[in-house]
Amino acid sequence: MDKFAIHGGNVLRGTVSVSGSKNSSLPILAATLLTRERCVLHRVPDLSDIRYMLDMLRYLGAEVEFADGTVTVEAKKVAWEAPYDLVRRMRASVCVLGPLLARCGRTKVSLPGGCVIGDRPIDLHLRGLEALGSRIVLSKGYVIAEASELVGARIALRGPHGSTVLGTDNVMMAASLARGTTIIEDAASEPEVADLARFLRSMGARIRGEGTGRLEIEGVDALHGAEHTVISDRIEAGTFAVAAAITRGELLLAKAPAEHMGSTISALREAGVSVVEEEGGLRVRACDPLRPFQLRTSTYPGFPTDMQAQFCALAVTVPGRSQIADDIFPTRFMHISELKRMGAHADLLANVAVIDGIPRLSGAPVMASDLRASAALVLAGLQAENTTTVSRVYHIDRGYEQIDAKLRAVGADIARQP
Repeated sequence: MDKFAIHGGNVLRGTVSVSGSKNSSLPILAATLLTRERCVLHRVPDLSDIRYMLDMLRYLGAEVEFADGTVTVEAKKVAWEAPYDLVRRMRASVCVLGPLLARCGRTKVSLPGGCVIGDRPIDLHLRGLEALGSRIVLSKGYVIAEASELVGARIALRGPHGSTVLGTDNVMMAASLARGTTIIEDAASEPEVADLARFLRSMGARIRGEGTGRLEIEGVDALHGAEHTVISDRIEAGTFAVAAAITRGELLLAKAPAEHMGSTISALREAGVSVVEEEGGLRVRACDPLRPFQLRTSTYPGFPTDMQAQFCALAVTVPGRSQIADDIFPTRFMHISELKRMGAHADLLANVAVIDGIPRLSGAPVMASDLRASAALVLAGLQAENTTTVSRVYHIDRGYEQIDAKLRAVGADIARQP
């Protein structure tokens, strides 16, 4: 099981190229099941989660090629069952539910796996598909759905912690081949959902309202093949922005999607970090003293829960008291105990991390619990004295393309070890 050994203290300087979005690529890959024709996707990051999804598509009968960031999928024939051994590897596997139901008229998909960051039920996915006319049964860890015909409907997809991203994806994909018009109220407005809508539209779907809380989908009889370029990953860009800040360095984030990073940029500026939009990317520069800050996660365009752990790592190094609340996944703070192993002064009060910054962390062996927590521990190691060893980095390989190589290229002393 690989780990990272990080010798902290180096100031990061240079240029980092931001990869295509993982959270956009995964549902778009699932959407290729909606057509028998060839689809070509560009700027798909080479990640373990992407490889898992490609394995899923192959298992379901699609012909798949992946090279140099380009994926080609041709799903002439599609099986209708997605087994536990594949779906358990990552939560986004549940995105095949809507396409398989729409394409085959029936499907059996295992309940999903992925990072353990809190309760993430798929009841809103199922409610939306039932509203389209599907009959759904949960049996022995599987979702079994059947529909002789999907019919457009008006559907509300807001849950207790806001709109559901993957639920919106699933219902939008199924509705693209339903008879009549579907209105999704309280739809997720994340850029990744909008990217999926643009891909579906390039396949011939009739979708309006992406990027807003109301989607209108007019079903069509069939979708055709298409070519699409995936948007840049706003969470990867935000993580490298924090890397510049925590080392008090300066990085140019090439291809960073500034238009999708408003709340992250605002949070950095609140902390005293300079963030300037340039042609082709974002320049992030930080020097002491930085300022403490207060953050609260919310659905887009609010501050993303996927950046919460990274900003906890930054707060640990900022003089004064910072507070970071997570209203999306209130228990997503397992990184706090690991940061405390490195000397962090931090406490949890329900879903709020209260952090008193210190001048320098101390290197220590730490263990990643999930994707974004692993990124936070790597960031902390970049600032810490001596050596930090981050175990279970398979988590970080799920969402960051060659993060160790990218960090080394801008001055970090980080090595992957078996």
